Amino acid sequence: MTLPTQLVLRAFLEQPAEELYGLEVCARAQLASGTIHPILARLESVGWLVSRWEEADPHEQGRPRRRYYRLSPDGCVSARAALARATADRNALGVLRPGLAGGAG
Repeated sequence: MTLPTQLVLRAFLEQPAEELYGLEVCARAQLASGTIHPILARLESVGWLVSRWEEADPHEQGRPRRRYYRLSPDGCVSARAALARATADRNALGVLRPGLAGGAG
C-alpha cells in the first residue's frame, strides 16, 4: 500500500462515520487533489468507501457541487487491518535494514 493511500485512509479513520469531500481529504492527508482523487476512486471501487453528491445547487452555493466520501463498515475494518499490516511491514524493514528505514546510513 502506498504512503499516499495510507495517509488518505488515516484521514478517514480519524472520524470513521464522518463524510469528507475532496478538499477536506487533501487538507487532512496533506496531499494534492491530483493525488487523492485516483485513490478515492480506487478505494470506492473495492468497496472501502461510499460516496454521494451533495444535493445543494452549485449556482446557489457559488461553487461546484461536492462529492462526499465516507468509509463503509467493511472499509473501516479493512482500512484498520491494512494500516496495521503496513505499519508492521515498515517496522520489520526498520529492524532488518535500519539504514534504509531510519533514513540514516
